[in-house]
Formats: sequence, structure tokens, C-alpha cells
Amino acid sequence: MNGPAQPEAQAARACLHAHGLPARWAGRPQFVVLDAAFGLGHTFLALWDAWRCDPDRCDRLHVVAVAAPAPTRAELVQAHAHSQTASTLPVLAAGLVQSWPPLTPNLHLLDFEQGRVQLLLAVGDVATSLRTLRLQADAICLDATRSIWTRHRLKSVARLAALGATVTVRNAGPEELANLPSAGFELSPGASNQDGIAAAPCLAHYAPRHAPRGPPALASQSRHAVVVGAGLAGAAVAQALAQQGLSVTVLEREPAAALRTSGNPAGVFHGTVNAADGHYARLYRAAALAASREYRDAIASSNGTEGGGASVLGQVQGLLRLATHAGGVAGLRALLQRLRLPAGYVDALDAAAASRLAGVPLQEACCHYPGGGWLAPASWVQHALRTRGITVRCNTAVAALRHDGDVWWLLDAAGAVIERSALIVLANAEDATRLLSALGHSPWPLRQTRGQVTHWQTDLQGSAPPSSLPSLRMPVAGDGYALPLPGGLLCGATRQDDDTDLRVRPEDHQHNVARLQQLTGLLPPADTSFWQGRAGLRLHSEDKLPIAGAVPSRCFAPGQRMDQVRLLPREPGLFVLTALGARGLTLAPLLGRLIAAQATGAPWPLEQDLADAVDPARWIVRVARASSRGDMPSDNPSDNTAADPEGTPARVPG
Repeated sequence: MNGPAQPEAQAARACLHAHGLPARWAGRPQFVVLDAAFGLGHTFLALWDAWRCDPDRCDRLHVVAVAAPAPTRAELVQAHAHSQTASTLPVLAAGLVQSWPPLTPNLHLLDFEQGRVQLLLAVGDVATSLRTLRLQADAICLDATRSIWTRHRLKSVARLAALGATVTVRNAGPEELANLPSAGFELSPGASNQDGIAAAPCLAHYAPRHAPRGPPALASQSRHAVVVGAGLAGAAVAQALAQQGLSVTVLEREPAAALRTSGNPAGVFHGTVNAADGHYARLYRAAALAASREYRDAIASSNGTEGGGASVLGQVQGLLRLATHAGGVAGLRALLQRLRLPAGYVDALDAAAASRLAGVPLQEACCHYPGGGWLAPASWVQHALRTRGITVRCNTAVAALRHDGDVWWLLDAAGAVIERSALIVLANAEDATRLLSALGHSPWPLRQTRGQVTHWQTDLQGSAPPSSLPSLRMPVAGDGYALPLPGGLLCGATRQDDDTDLRVRPEDHQHNVARLQQLTGLLPPADTSFWQGRAGLRLHSEDKLPIAGAVPSRCFAPGQRMDQVRLLPREPGLFVLTALGARGLTLAPLLGRLIAAQATGAPWPLEQDLADAVDPARWIVRVARASSRGDMPSDNPSDNTAADPEGTPARVPG
């Protein structure tokens, strides 16, 4: 490189050399780097370039970078405009720019090299990001010119370090040099000169005198996984595990994948805005951004691959959600500004601007989600299950689980072994609770709701009246939703609690059509023979959050702390993903990746407190805390105690 980027590029190369890279990652299944000063991305690009050029590279390179502040796309373009044309760096820099996300304050997982190089970008304050990350870094890059590395902050870094990890501190001063040993880092000889200033970059190794206590390890060493269920949840987990290099067997009790609720003709996905910006808004924001990346790539790759199977049907071209904000569009814009939500994620439009985008007259201001859209879930499920390394076995019902040593046995109704593996993921909706209850686990507070959608398409002869031809350009949501299908339209969906009748009902069609007219002003075909529908069951928890993570142990040792979800011991190698409710399209890709990261030891793509909020052990903590206070636990959606790291410690009596 030359020009203004030269010092940063030189510093990035020096950092790699100080960490002994690329030699240290040779032959390893994965290598994790924590870059606590992303800057303009020079260290990440240098790591990626070294990985590409190394024939002995690790199978997967994970770079977790804290960007505070995060550069804009334009700043990245300018910073890397002077890359040497003879190297691969301009190509890599262009790939980084193309993948650059809307800079919302959360984690962003970006894939390169077919997922073998991953950048997990944490947008936000360094101290906050370090507290919420979950990873075990092999190499750590710090920069004292960007942050002061106090003893407390270095202890946050140590929590994220694997034993033997190397750490470099660029421009380390006397304070950093003095604080490193107290955090468990041993300084290498020659780490500083006579003035106590690091002879760049300072190098240390993580070698604490006492083994630190932390959450139980969840990762399995198995390179084979079994996923039970081939709907949205199962396909997302299977794809994520296969992308981590595992061979995956998917067991489905139905004759084909996505025959249940995941077989609906289409559905919508989008984020959420809430003034409190609590767990729900943050989870759905991160999930919507991940879903947008996944579905956009899936649609493009499936439509551009000859002989690669059916196309993924959908559009990632935006979604409008009616917003009844007390302050009107001006108040909504002020809220988005206060929450630091950029227009690339969501912007506020008045009714006229929203109507121009929608192609139909809308009566209210809207939140416009540029990365939102619609998808035919079954087409994406089939696409995900075609990922290399996945084998699908249909007409295979799992009747029971049995744990034998380090291996789980999956049994059929006759007690015969279907599969064996040390790593199991239950993604089979309410059936997961049946399998776990038979092992002695307490059931979760779950409910099923019936939902029916209504859709129609005009025939090739145009026999439907012209007034029924949809002019809708993008999905619109509010009280119900409507989305444009090729040559048609879908609207819905009804909601009936504890109703398991899957027959299509004319009265539910009328309900959906009435809401469509109220939402968009569109009229259905007058000839009701054009109306089609499908009903499915949606499983959700009483706190309205999904269930994703490692299954907690059935019993706990005396003295076990019960006040924090992350501290509870787990059933080895047993995970669950269920209760996605009506937002399965939005949630599935991110939560599938969360479970794959937990199961393989990769960096988690979700902050620790959000992972706690969806953890299957959260009700155990609520009961324990309520018992310690002498009151009853709450399943109110606003109750965040399951993820609250504070509070009076509750323990199993000794």
C-alpha cells in the first residue's frame, strides 16, 4: 500500500508477525482473533490475505472486531483506495465494502470465502462490547491509542482469551504494561524499553495463575451432528453446522421437508423498533439483518446456478410497517435518531412517501425496513438442506432419546437405534418437549396458535377481474400483512389460540380479506374460487421469545448458583431450537448460527444477554429467583429477569 493508508497497513502486518501468524493456525480446525480496534479494517484484511495465501491455513478463520466508532462504507472505500493493484488486497477490500452492514448498535456476522472466513463486527462502545461478547480468542490485538486499557478492561479481555492466547498492545504505555500481569497476561522479554513504553507492539501470553471460573463449556468435539426436524428451524441449524465443517444428518418424520407450518406459500421478515430498545427489539433487529443477508444471497445464488435445484422464491427489496406513533412521522424520526438506527436498517416515511413505495394508498406513516421482504419458506428450506455435508432422512420419526457415555442414541417407536451422535439438536417444534420430558426435564410454558393465510393468483387467460390484479410493490404490515406474489397476492394471518384444526375456513378468508382492505385498500377477486388458503400451527413461549441453546441438566449439585442462566450446567451435546412463533422467517438464520457457534466453540453471533434471554434454562432461573424472594415467577414479556446478570444469588440448597 501507499498513501495515507500505509501506516495502518504496516501496523497490521506487524501485528500478524508478532502473533506468529500464519504459522500458528496451521492445521487447526479454527482460529479466533479478537481485534479490539477495528479502525478501518486493515488488520482484518491482512489476516484474510494471509489466510488466503497460506496452503497450511486453518479450516476456518474467525475475526471478532470491535468498531468504536464504526467506519461508514464511504470511509472504507476512501481508506482502501490506494491498495497495491498487484496484491489481492483491493479485491478483499472491495468484498468487505460490498458486505458492509447498516451500522446498527449490535453484532453483525459477515461471511467470506463461502463462510470459511467470518468477521463478527461489534458496533458500539469497547467496554460494553467486551462485556457482551462470548468467544475464546487465540490471538488478541489491542491499541492503546484508541482505548486506555485499565486493569478492569483488561480483565474483560482475559475473559475472552483461550489459555496460551497471545495479546499485542500497540503503543502500550506504562499503565498497560503494569496492568497486563494483573489480568493474567505474562509479558514477553523485551516488551518495553527503558522508558516503560512498548517497543511496538507489546506482546504477552495469557497464562493466569489460577484457572478462571466461568460459564460451563458447551462445545462438542464431535464432527457429526444430528438435527431432528426439517422445517425452518432444523434447516437453519443444519446449514449453520455444515458451514462450520460438520457432517449433518437431518431426521424428519414427514415424507418431505417443510410440510408443516414451514410449508406456507410465503411469509414476511423484518425488524422491530421499540422506544425502550429492550431484548425484543434488539433480538429482532439482529435477526432481521442476518435474515436479510442470508435470503438475499440464497435468492441470488439459487437463481444464478444451473442445475442447482429449484429457485428460492422471495424478494429482499423492503417492507413497510404502519407506525402509530404519538408524535407522528417527526416523532418517529426523532425516536430512530435517539436509538441510533440508521436509514439502512429503518427509516420513517409519511403516508404519501410510503404510498409511493408500496404502490397502493396507505393512510398512516410507516417504518420502512430496506432489508425486509418476503420469502417462500419451503423453497429456502430446500436450498439450505442442499448445503454440502447435509444428509436428509424423511419418514423417520424419533420416538425417544438415550444417553450412553458421550453419545446420544435416537430411537424409533420399536426401540431400534436410528442414529448415534455426541451432538444432537432438537428442532422439531412441540415434539422436542415430548422427547425431553421422557428424559425427566420439566416442560416449558408453550402454546400453539392456529394461523390461516389467504392467497390468490390470476390465471394465464386473465379471467380474474382487473380490479383484483394486485398493484402492491412490497410487503405492508400492520394489523395483519399483505405481500405481492408473482401474479398474485397473499394476506393474513389469523390467530386462534389452542386451536389445532388445520382445515381451511371460509370465515377466516373473510377475516383476512377485510384486514387486507383496511391495510391497503386492495380488493380480492370477486370470484371466490380464486381464493386459496393454508392453515398451520405456530408454537410460541408464554414470554413470546424463542427457545434456542443448550439444554440444561436435569438436576444440579448442592450449592449450584441458580441466579444466572449462563452458569447452569448443561446436558452434554444436546441443544434445542423451537418456539419461533409467527416470526420464524426472521429468527431462524441467526438462531441457527447461534446454536452452531455454541456447539462448535466458534464466537457467538449474539450478545450474551440476548443469548440468555432465549436460553432454554431461563424458566429455571425465574423459578429459583422467585423462590428466593418468596413470590411467584412471571412469564410477562416485559420481565427480563432471566437475562439480568444482577440480583440476589439463588442456590440449590446444600
